[in-house]
Amino acid sequence: MGLIIGLTGGIGSGKTAASDWFAQQGITVVDADVVAREIVAPGEPALSDIRQAFGNWVLQPDGSLDRAALRQHIFSHPDARTMLEQITHPRIRQRIISQLQHATSPYVMLVSPLLIESRQHELVNRVLLVDVPEHLQLSRASLRDSQSSEAIAKIMQVQMPRLQRQTHADDIVVNDGDLTHLYSQLMPLHQQYLALSNTI
Repeated sequence: MGLIIGLTGGIGSGKTAASDWFAQQGITVVDADVVAREIVAPGEPALSDIRQAFGNWVLQPDGSLDRAALRQHIFSHPDARTMLEQITHPRIRQRIISQLQHATSPYVMLVSPLLIESRQHELVNRVLLVDVPEHLQLSRASLRDSQSSEAIAKIMQVQMPRLQRQTHADDIVVNDGDLTHLYSQLMPLHQQYLALSNTI
């Protein structure tokens, strides 16, 4: 594998806006959230294991995972979160590695909100953090997801604290303005990563 950049940030930070920009530059993007949804699709072994661990209530009438119900359950039951992660994280990691290995762009971007927490940062050469003040996280995520500030705050509480995330980053962009402001910070990093990719 060549150069792998891990892109992370808290909820509402602008990870998707950043990863979409890199994709527009021709960079392969592996999205851990997409992979996480793929491995629990109907017919996947992980979905069967989740049903066995938690019960039939985790399934919707069509047999797909009731993600909202499961999310609500694990936020109020820490042991359930651990059980779910034991089922899903190894499978997510395996599929991410496969997708990284098949990337053909000069470098590849692994996007993951839990890059550090799930130890996916061990798969990358550099960590790029999309950072944003917490009050902006709350307002952006509430607007985007049509959830209350309280619900977003609960999600933020289980994610790694902002300052701790910063200590793991090799590169940081601050997404506290408009998209033009964000993109102006990404372009020099893209050039830097292209140069680095020639040395690996």
